[in-house]
Amino acid sequence: MTELATRPANPVVGTLVAHESAALHVTGTAVYTDDVAARASGVLTAWPVQSEHAHALVKVDPGAALVVPGVVRVLTAADVPGVNDAGVKDDEPLIPSEAMFHGHALAWVLAETAEAARLGAAAVRVDYEPLPSIITVAEAIEAGSFQGIPRTVRRGDPESVLATAPHVFDGVVEVGGQEHFYLETHASFAHVDSEGQVFVECSTQHPSETQEIVAHVLGLPSNRVTVQTLRMGGGFGGKEMQPHGFAAIAALGATLTGRPVRLRLNRTQDLTMTGKRHPFHIVWKAGFDDSGRILALATTLTSDGGWSLDLSEPVMGRALCHVDNAYWIPNFVAQGRIAKTNKTSQTAFRGFGGPQGMFVIEDILGRVAPCLGIDAATLRERNFYAPGQTTPYGQPVRHAERLHEIWRRVLDESAFDERRAGIAAFNAEHADTKRALAITPVKFGISFTLTAFNQAGALVHVYKDGSVLVNHGGTEMGQGLHTKMLQVAATALGVPLDAVRLAPTRTDKVPNTSATAASSSADLNGGAVKHACEQIRDRMAGVAAGLLGVDPHDVRFSRGRVGGIGASDPSLTFADVANAAYHQRVQLFAAGFYRTEGLHWDTEKMQGEPFKYFAYGAAATEVEVDGFTGAYRTRRVDIVHDVGDSLSPLVDLGQIEGGFVQGAGWLTLEELRWDETDGPGRGRLLTQSASTYKLPSFSEMPEVFNVHFFERATEDGVVYGSKAVGEPPLMLALSVREAIREAVAAFGAAGGIVELASPATPEAVFWAVEAARRAAERAAPEDRPAGASVGAESPLVPFDH
Repeated sequence: MTELATRPANPVVGTLVAHESAALHVTGTAVYTDDVAARASGVLTAWPVQSEHAHALVKVDPGAALVVPGVVRVLTAADVPGVNDAGVKDDEPLIPSEAMFHGHALAWVLAETAEAARLGAAAVRVDYEPLPSIITVAEAIEAGSFQGIPRTVRRGDPESVLATAPHVFDGVVEVGGQEHFYLETHASFAHVDSEGQVFVECSTQHPSETQEIVAHVLGLPSNRVTVQTLRMGGGFGGKEMQPHGFAAIAALGATLTGRPVRLRLNRTQDLTMTGKRHPFHIVWKAGFDDSGRILALATTLTSDGGWSLDLSEPVMGRALCHVDNAYWIPNFVAQGRIAKTNKTSQTAFRGFGGPQGMFVIEDILGRVAPCLGIDAATLRERNFYAPGQTTPYGQPVRHAERLHEIWRRVLDESAFDERRAGIAAFNAEHADTKRALAITPVKFGISFTLTAFNQAGALVHVYKDGSVLVNHGGTEMGQGLHTKMLQVAATALGVPLDAVRLAPTRTDKVPNTSATAASSSADLNGGAVKHACEQIRDRMAGVAAGLLGVDPHDVRFSRGRVGGIGASDPSLTFADVANAAYHQRVQLFAAGFYRTEGLHWDTEKMQGEPFKYFAYGAAATEVEVDGFTGAYRTRRVDIVHDVGDSLSPLVDLGQIEGGFVQGAGWLTLEELRWDETDGPGRGRLLTQSASTYKLPSFSEMPEVFNVHFFERATEDGVVYGSKAVGEPPLMLALSVREAIREAVAAFGAAGGIVELASPATPEAVFWAVEAARRAAERAAPEDRPAGASVGAESPLVPFDH
């Protein structure tokens, strides 16, 4: 086992530790970005002037706003001393000459109060020259409206195999987007000190990139801008790219007025101005042999990128790399392209394209299983990767046996077969209520596909009294990263957890950091923290060796004590050694660095090994569907998930539970609706509040929720043998959708095909139930051909743009 993965005796990692800010969270005393602004004096508030058209040329006259009491300034593009760029490709942070979506910020008003800023924004005159707009992916495909570079992952000869496969099916499916709906909306606070240094407190997942964009906008070098992230009230990917422009507005306002500026979007502004999870339109054709093994798959994925690229290209790249999910597909081609529409610029969201990619194959298997006469769970297991096989993009699937073991464990622990027999009996007795139990797997690649992002830094201080201060480049958004880093530092130094404190993430402490994203932050920052701590520990070991009369290699640090193998004297306290090191002029601080080794990826060819490892899991979900309303209950969920050797079990348990529920929301509840009419509101987001956008609540929680870690799963080459846990559990929720599909099928004839919208809202489920009932009345299942279209007709076409 590598030194990075090896745990010492009595480690703090792996112990049951509450989230480091849990007490602050539950008492309402945790400080967030806008709380920092509220404690300052003389603060101005920024308020946007939003476009009332989805696409139009605009002329903005701020004159009327300047006479509104309390208004101080209206920011325009002419005020930008540097680059008019918000970090989102093709974006303008201030006053664009062309509104690209309904809600686009056309100007920003600075005022003494939020109310004065709001009134000032309402007074700004905007003249519109409407232009044609594209709102749906279908409209974009028809118009040939695409952006970015199309990509293709290919293996074998799928076209030839599909021409001769015993069973061939094709179809079309769409999967909707999702709003992040973090509790804390986008917020930034900026001020300029007496030396002209710009300080920005920002709710951002990527402080270094926020720093870079603010510097570009202000025309300053990065060393004149400091960005701090104390904590975020949720992020989920929505604060990876999109905070930069808001931070730039606050910093520009502070620079021009000489006063602090706060910018906090209200919920409606956040919903109408910021990007979502990418909706996908998918066309597919799949071939199977008589035993149900997948012979070939050809698919075209078209994402709705919105009006600009943002992170749409890497999102599509990861989607293409996850179409296979857990399944060996010997002949494979997946093409990806990005539609350009007049909607918010869609962005990162937990899973980063992986969920949409996995959705493709899971939807296919769920649809075609009845046609093949094979149980869906059996069909899935029959196609699992085996040891020694590789993905379509050329990466060996290490530890493929874990997937099989996890699957069998879920089947056993959920009493899968026994409960299915009981469900069949229940369904036979209930005409208007049906139950179903489905199981789905997850194989999710961990690392940034942009190899350069797979690095991290840390700065650790040990003080003379033995207390420890840790700085690292990751950000805390409630996911428990800081808790894990405290545990890593305590373990590496051999001190109690309460001896370690974590400082806010700041760009003047740890520079050039990567985003807290891709589920990689514990791996990356944990490696850097461990590296820094080990340097200090090794220096202190030399000091302790002299005090104990032993060789430095025989010095041991554990639980705040420092002893030596064979030492005649009793052990020393960690504080004793730290104090002695200071008096011997031994350095007690260190910068740590970590880079993920073994990665290589060719974006042009879409081939290589972009991931350090795969995280595996499986979930079995039982649902009950009401045939009158389409509403469903989640009666029970059983999950087994591979987290390696967990750094922080309570944190990881919460991530698995929360990720699953968020995934279930995406697939069954959270429907984004836009005005697609030709009226004056075309392009307007209709679901722009919690009253119209349905989020999971307690009533949607599983009634029984069993979560277990896969045991004996140390991941070599990763900090203390752990594995990432932030994103993979979200995709376990595909089991909810598949269970709903099977419950709907129970309303119809045996062997019936169920096409299920996504999200599978109660309305969508109701219509699927009606379709199943009507199909049962029209035809007997034996009349259905073995190979057939199971979706709307739509050809697989090569890119032509």
